[in-house]
Amino acid sequence: MTRGSLPGLRTLIGTGGRRALFGAFALLALSGAAPAATETAAGSGATRIAVAGGDIAEIVAALGAGGRVVGVDTTTLYPPELTELPSIGYARALSAEGVLSLAPDLLLGAHDAGPATALEQLRAAGLTVALAPGGEGMEAVPAKIAFVAGALGLGPEGQELTDAYRAEMAEVLEDVGAMPERPKVLFILTLRDGAPMVGGAGTSADAMIALAGGANAAQGFDGYKPMNREAIMAAAPDVILMMDRHGEENGPDEVLTLPEIAATPAGQAGRLVSMDGMLLLGFGPRTPQAVRELAALLHPGAPEPTEP
Repeated sequence: MTRGSLPGLRTLIGTGGRRALFGAFALLALSGAAPAATETAAGSGATRIAVAGGDIAEIVAALGAGGRVVGVDTTTLYPPELTELPSIGYARALSAEGVLSLAPDLLLGAHDAGPATALEQLRAAGLTVALAPGGEGMEAVPAKIAFVAGALGLGPEGQELTDAYRAEMAEVLEDVGAMPERPKVLFILTLRDGAPMVGGAGTSADAMIALAGGANAAQGFDGYKPMNREAIMAAAPDVILMMDRHGEENGPDEVLTLPEIAATPAGQAGRLVSMDGMLLLGFGPRTPQAVRELAALLHPGAPEPTEP
């Protein structure tokens, strides 16, 4: 088992980050996209911001507005200074009372923050609620940056961050494009009643695998679904990809012992790699770092990418 790392990598907002809360990210991944509710103009002068969504929190910090944040949700694990702030709970299970206890003047959330009843209560209490657009893939990042920058009245900073992101992604993709092979990768989100829940088309995992020079071994369906033993063996993945679990049940060590995994090329070679969940699936400003790290894990024999 290998954990993603690539020392010396330059990123848009630094390296590192704390470990992912697996259950929260599993629910986020399974939630799918939802329409965004936007009230950006009213929030541009906000000085006390509550943030519900780790990717959104990273963007706020990258824009230099971390000092305006008074509370974050449990999926916010980077940058470290934001993790020390009071918690408003899980992004998709917010309590209106918990949010209002911090006296924010803006709730800035991911597209699937909720529930709707809590958001309605917050709006009824006079709080501006702004939810970012959803979407998977590298182009989702500039859309999120533009939304957050607009909500905070930081248009020039948002454009600068977007330009830097696009430039670094171009360099990363050029490096990945030079890699000679496209290993088949099976992303396992979790085990459900002993069956691997895997990422099909249209998921964050599918997008990341493609960006890092791999091919998704889970074909023929969209979203995250259980995959039976016969289908996994027929898919014959070269690599199993998971989020870091750090000793929790249904972790990498247990997955490798499943008969259907052990029978695949990945299982026979012991090729299971893992990365921080928010870094891997969040599609925030650290996405270039995530692609580099995953590419290094999927292509261990390839020359190390040139640092920008």
